[in-house]
Amino acid sequence: MSRSILLPMIASAAVLLSGLEQLSQVGLSALPLAILLGMVAGHFEGGALSERDHQVTRFCQKRCLRIGIILFGLNLSFQQITNVGVETLLLNVIVICVIVGSGLWVGIRLLKLPADTAILISAGSAICGAAAVLATDSAIKSRQQQATVAIATVVLFGTLAMFAYPLIFPYSQMSEQAFGIYIGSTVHEVAQAVAAGESVGVVALENAVVTKLIRVMLLAPFIVILSTLIARRNEPEEKLNLFSVMPWFVFGFMLMAGLNSVLEVPEPIGQTASFVSQFLLAIAMAALGVQTRISLIKEAGVKPIIMAFILFVLLLVGGLYLNLLLV
Repeated sequence: MSRSILLPMIASAAVLLSGLEQLSQVGLSALPLAILLGMVAGHFEGGALSERDHQVTRFCQKRCLRIGIILFGLNLSFQQITNVGVETLLLNVIVICVIVGSGLWVGIRLLKLPADTAILISAGSAICGAAAVLATDSAIKSRQQQATVAIATVVLFGTLAMFAYPLIFPYSQMSEQAFGIYIGSTVHEVAQAVAAGESVGVVALENAVVTKLIRVMLLAPFIVILSTLIARRNEPEEKLNLFSVMPWFVFGFMLMAGLNSVLEVPEPIGQTASFVSQFLLAIAMAALGVQTRISLIKEAGVKPIIMAFILFVLLLVGGLYLNLLLV
């Protein structure tokens, strides 16, 4: 089957399955499902791929991803920051800086992982799971295996976090509001933060979602800074052309968030943009999945799992301390 048909079919199946109560309760959103279904479909593909199939896959992995992220900006507004307080924005910034910095040290210095693998796992753990891995991958242009391994780790520990946080709540001595902010500032995926918050209560859910979306918004400056640092490392400063390396889709993401902040976007348009965004991101995940082989993940070994586990514990424990200190 041509990938121009296969990839949209996988994405459609993932979006439909993500609406099932049994899957939504365990925090499995369309994006992780799309990569899992893509991996299954990829293993059953027979014969050599045509040049057109390769072109379609590259288009879905890059263009669909970027358009999806731009449209996702309509889910956010700058007013959401003021609703939960500037302290929450500061909290998210600190969490991202600490997790990325710790991840790079643990991954590169301690575990001797490839730098790209460490960057991808750190970004996925620190910001918004699989979507952050894909966005970061578009900036650093890593190998296929590295992005797949990073997504596998953030899905694994994000799912574990989703079950752990409701168990911690009765012993935390935090209000529902404060615990919701704790969830939003430390759980990996948006869907997992929603599931964890809902298990605690309505107030926790509302604060978890807003805090998590603010964290997602910080993906934009993170990608810009990362792209600039990588470009400066690869080229002498006097020859660096920032215009050519800048991830312009990130500015589109911020523009959409800005429009949503100053204009009242009609609900049908907002819902349509949200659906199209999810569908395009699912297609990008499917494109990643069909190129993934289990043997590639096995080759990566246990070190990425160890790194992701360390970051998970740091989010759980260090994030709790930061929330008690700042919120």
